[in-house]
Amino acid sequence: MREYSVPVLVDVPASANCADTVFRRGEQEPGAVVISRKSGDAWVPVTAAEFRDQVAGVARGLVAAGVEPGDRVALMSRTRYEWTVADYAIWAAGGVGVPIYETSSAGQVEWIISDSGAKCVIVETEDHEKTVGQAAGDAAGWPAVWRIDGGAFAELTEAGAEVPEEVLKERRLARGGGDLATIIYTSGTTGRPKGCRLTHDNLLFTARNVAGGPLEALFDVDGRAALLFLPLAHSFARLIEIVLIETGTVLAHTPNMKNVAPDLQAFRPTFLLGVPRVFEKVYNSAEQKAAAGGGLKSRIFHQAVGVATEWSRAESSGGAGLGLRLRRAAFDRLVYSKLRAATGGRLSAAVSGGSALGERLGDFFKGAGIEVFEGWGLTETSAPSTVNIPGANKIGTVGKPFPGVTIGVADDGEVLVKGRHVFDGYWNNPEATAEAVDADGWFHTGDVGELDKDGYLRITGRKKELIVTAAGKNVAPAPLEDRIRAHPLVSQAMVVGDDRPFVAALVTLDPEALTQWREANGRAGAPIAELAADPAITAAVQSAVDDANTLVSKAEQVKKFVVLDTDFTEESGHLTPSLKVKRNLVTRDFAPSIEALYG
Repeated sequence: MREYSVPVLVDVPASANCADTVFRRGEQEPGAVVISRKSGDAWVPVTAAEFRDQVAGVARGLVAAGVEPGDRVALMSRTRYEWTVADYAIWAAGGVGVPIYETSSAGQVEWIISDSGAKCVIVETEDHEKTVGQAAGDAAGWPAVWRIDGGAFAELTEAGAEVPEEVLKERRLARGGGDLATIIYTSGTTGRPKGCRLTHDNLLFTARNVAGGPLEALFDVDGRAALLFLPLAHSFARLIEIVLIETGTVLAHTPNMKNVAPDLQAFRPTFLLGVPRVFEKVYNSAEQKAAAGGGLKSRIFHQAVGVATEWSRAESSGGAGLGLRLRRAAFDRLVYSKLRAATGGRLSAAVSGGSALGERLGDFFKGAGIEVFEGWGLTETSAPSTVNIPGANKIGTVGKPFPGVTIGVADDGEVLVKGRHVFDGYWNNPEATAEAVDADGWFHTGDVGELDKDGYLRITGRKKELIVTAAGKNVAPAPLEDRIRAHPLVSQAMVVGDDRPFVAALVTLDPEALTQWREANGRAGAPIAELAADPAITAAVQSAVDDANTLVSKAEQVKKFVVLDTDFTEESGHLTPSLKVKRNLVTRDFAPSIEALYG
């Protein structure tokens, strides 16, 4: 087995807990702006003292409501300021946060609340409150519910007014690194979600070693600010929330993905967290706009893409020559500067996780002046285990282990992980814990990958997602799907072929890209069912498939595909909240389409 380790950089004392920094900074730097809260169209600064006081007020309310140390408190909300207040208030009261995705069904909510034994629930909206009510059914002893949009924080603060400060301080300081901080239920693509037990030490060790090590440069700039828009119920965004609080980076929230573009321009962050689909959408939108502007604009854009890619690769292998630097400077005025302006003009770096970004996008964004650092990890590893480093960003990999982490690659290619960031086990599920963590302490991730000589990890697929054709050929679907999805008209792609004579694919169309395509092709108002069968659309998708097929051997190539007349979405139940395709559900729900491919 190949292994690569990076020594611990920042040790975390056993007494530390996640709420410490909020109270320490509130006392030592009371006037420092730590959060920017959106109110209407304005961004209102929140100081360290103001944030601490609001956290303390809600925490006292939880204590008054009967929350004891170690009690679980569920939190169901979009990504917004109040989420962060509630998160830290739960910790300050000695509780354990149990996040629930705001899109969760009543059945999912019922499972998480009942399995975790949550004592109370904080929800965002009336709809969320109704969902929790539906989950309760006729159950006796169902936990109390507070609604953020119904004045929950004011109610809790008033209820906790009589709780002495000494009591709250005692609660907070009684929780240490070994104590449970959160139970995060994996969204999963199959089966019931499992609750991952993460301790205060898991989270703080990860946050401080990432921020003080590989990504230190991103959090050591004047006016540092970050916009969070991914669901805080997901471990990736949650860990970044902690990193931002720990580093004093001004944190802002966007609860609605549709508001990301205007909020980027208004808030002007220096740092961004995203998943590959977000960066794909940014690229595809720019490409579509260029195409809509006519042949010259389209040619300029694609030339700019080529120069950005060439410049990025040259910089990674010794530096660009004068001619290339001059060409890049010219396209910077024509293309790249406009892309950066659309993000507020201050953004120069972003971190991507959740699935593979790919070299195409990584090189383009780096060449355009927004370097994307790809990382990798799972909920069970407190989100990240590896990440690329400013100044040593090896595009196409997910980077090196962060300090204190060891990565191993087993003989069958499975990626294994050790470190203080590895979870404490699955809640109420010792059998699953024993299956995931072996006797030597290795966490078995289920991902397949390769370690290069410098310790950089490349993820090549999932053990359980490998397709084996009827001819016995093993096919990793991810590289094919990523390349097909790169086409501007494509939203999602899922490769099939298990026990079949050849590899095929289901393809869905991007609704936003279709709007522009309709206008450009005189098809305004044409329904998606009609466009899915349009020869021009079919030809465009065929070009994407042909491009993907260049990556693999002939036996692994996609021989047939079908363009579906509906998209895979989180709302339809076919995507996880981190935008991964639920392969088993797609296979079930689109069985007739799959059968037709092999008819």
